Amino acid sequence: MQQSYNCYFVKFYQNNLNSKEGILAKEYLKKFNLENNIMEFNTSSATVEEAAKALNCEEKEIAKTLSFLVNDEVILIVVEGDKKIDNAKYKAEFNTKAKMIPYDDVENYTGHKPGGVCPFGVKENVKVYLDESLKRFDIIYPACGSSNSAVKLTIAELEKTSNYEKWVDVCKDV
Repeated sequence: MQQSYNCYFVKFYQNNLNSKEGILAKEYLKKFNLENNIMEFNTSSATVEEAAKALNCEEKEIAKTLSFLVNDEVILIVVEGDKKIDNAKYKAEFNTKAKMIPYDDVENYTGHKPGGVCPFGVKENVKVYLDESLKRFDIIYPACGSSNSAVKLTIAELEKTSNYEKWVDVCKDV
């Protein structure tokens, strides 16, 4: 049943390639032949809870991408869906207090609207970090540039496509 579920969303994606929102991420992933892993939904997947419902998976399997400013540099940290930033660990890693990008500025800094932020097709000079919390999964589901999309990836595929700087340990349980 899961396969036919995924096939529906792949077909939906392929029929909606001209959707403007998320096109940078989708086009970027095509370079890695991962367009068949992209899913778009008729409902919002902007939050971890919504994405897990749309994908029929657990919230921890969602790879949420958090956006921060570090000394005027934009960084994205991809973390397990049911984790949150541990301020002490963050400060130890980045030598500054965690400062999330304000909601209204996210698209300007990253290239993606809130709810669709992902490490694919981001603006130049955005640094991507992957949190250690993701390593326990075989498959994860990050957003794909829009508030109603996701992409099914292995950790190796995430590493390959995200152009990440390094793995970090900056999270804790919610």
